[in-house]
Formats: sequence, structure tokens, C-alpha cells
Amino acid sequence: MGPDRVFSWRPLEPADAAAWAALLAAIQAVDGEDEHFSEQDLVEDFADPERDFARGSVAVYDGNVMIGYAVLAARSAADPVHEMNQQGGVHPAYRSRGLGGRLLEWAEQAAVPLHRDRFAGRPLTLSGSCLSSNGPAAALYLAHGYQQARWFHGMTRDLTSALPDAPVPAGVQIVGFTPERSPDALLVRNEAFRDHWSSTETTAEQWAHRTGYATFRPGLSFLAYAGDEPLGILIGHEYDAYTKATGIRDFHIALVGTRRAGRKRGIATALLARALGAARAAGFAAASLGVDADSPTGAVGLYQRAGFTVRETWIALMKPLLNGDVTGGRRP
Repeated sequence: MGPDRVFSWRPLEPADAAAWAALLAAIQAVDGEDEHFSEQDLVEDFADPERDFARGSVAVYDGNVMIGYAVLAARSAADPVHEMNQQGGVHPAYRSRGLGGRLLEWAEQAAVPLHRDRFAGRPLTLSGSCLSSNGPAAALYLAHGYQQARWFHGMTRDLTSALPDAPVPAGVQIVGFTPERSPDALLVRNEAFRDHWSSTETTAEQWAHRTGYATFRPGLSFLAYAGDEPLGILIGHEYDAYTKATGIRDFHIALVGTRRAGRKRGIATALLARALGAARAAGFAAASLGVDADSPTGAVGLYQRAGFTVRETWIALMKPLLNGDVTGGRRP
């Protein structure tokens, strides 16, 4: 897409992180997305192995102010379809000018060569998301041919109220996360989410990136073992930008997973209880997490029993872009 007569379009770079954070804050203030990111949080995204910022991102500027953006993220597999994700948004003061539609069109065009570099010959679908309460965003997606595919809940819990009493199952030991246990945590993550909607395996490179986030809290992350066999994990994060914006120190549970061999034994409940207790002792006032509303493992009920309630619901929307190339494909 060529430059606008008024606005400039160019790939996102690390030097844009402050302007990007300011744009996300402006969007959050109007749309009510309960997420806050600092400049440092966004700088870390540039090392994400799933993203190619030079070809898979764009920032729209009005002078020195970023007024829109879009970022693409590839997946680790195309089995059978490569479901590439796009995230984007427009500053509230610049809406109703067609920028949202132009950003979606840019994403659809930019996704194709990135996809073919990884999974030539395989089908490609592009996904996006918005709050269920954001009618204009949902309408924009639908007008561009996207279909609602899945719903996800953002859930929260007050840590000043009574915490769940969940004994550790017999024969199971819960231990803290350490670098030496990181490969076990990755093994659990990949097996636990193998039967989840739209999930692909996390590679060792991706896992190293994610456990290197400044927001990652290894002291509030845990693994469950039966002897030497890892069965469950809980990964905790803390976003300083969220605390600064809301005045609430929130313990964000980024990941809870149990391998098939460990399900229906109370391991996830015990991990939650251990982590919530540790978070409260560390001074956190609340906890939050995201969950598939139709999780095949009944995760919503698990979290409700642990005292979490639904705060917001997100809609995942998808649009097929390629049915597959006649040239054949390759797998990583």
C-alpha cells in the first residue's frame, strides 16, 4: 500500500515503541480493553520469532503521532491450515475515515508472501479479534468477509477474599519454575494444548522468547510432577503498565495446562491454589486470566470454582485467504 496523502505508512521499528504504547493506551481508554502495555513490553515483541516486523507490520503516523497499526504473527504449523493472526487498531480520534478497513486490507496483502515463505502450498486463514462489546470493530471485520469463529473470556478474581483450599493430589509434587525445568514446562504446554482450538506447538525458540519476557514471574510459576514425570504447569506474569494505569497489582495467569495423564486428578486446581496463595503473599490484589469459552477440558468451570468471574468476552474472527497453491507445499 502506498503512502497516504496526509498520513505516512511504514513498518514498525523498536524506536516506535513509545508511540505504539501511547496509541494502545488511547484505544484502551475508549474501547475498554483491560490490557495495558509499556514501552518495554512492546520492545520485547521485536524479538518474537513468530513476527517479521520489516514485512509484517505497519504504523500509520500523522506527523509524530501514531494513529494506527497492524502486526502479523505466523504460526508454527499449517496442519492443515496456516492460521496467521493479525492485531491492529486505530486511534479513536481518527476513526470513521476508512483507516481500519485499509489496515485490514494491508494485513491480507502482507500475509500472503509471509505465509508462502513458511508454508508454500498450504491453505491460509487470517484471524483477528475484538471485544464482544465493540460493535463497530465486529462490524468492520464482518464487512471485510470475516466470520465469527470462537469466543474467549477474560476472567478476574479478588485476592483479598478467601482463596480456594485445594490439597495437592496424592503422589503429586508442586515445585517452582526454574531454568532447568523449562524443557519440562514446554513439554507439558505442548501436550496439554494439543486438543485445543487453533493451537499449534510452541517451538523451543518461541518458548525461550516467552520465558524471557520482563513480565514473566518465575517465582510465581509452578510445575506439578508425579515422580520425575511433569504433568502440569502454571505460568505467571505481572504487567507494571497495568499497575500504573489502574492502581491495582494484578497477577496475570498466562498459562495453565495439564497433560492427559494428569487430568481429572485436581492438579490444575492445586496449581491455581498454590499460585494464588503465593501471589497474595507477594502483595498482589487481584488475579486475571484468559480462557476459551468452549474449552474442551472444562476450564471455565475450573476457574469459576476457584473464584474467578467473567469480566469481558472476546470474539475471534477468521477469513480464508488461500485455498492452497498448485505448486505443492513444504513443512518446517
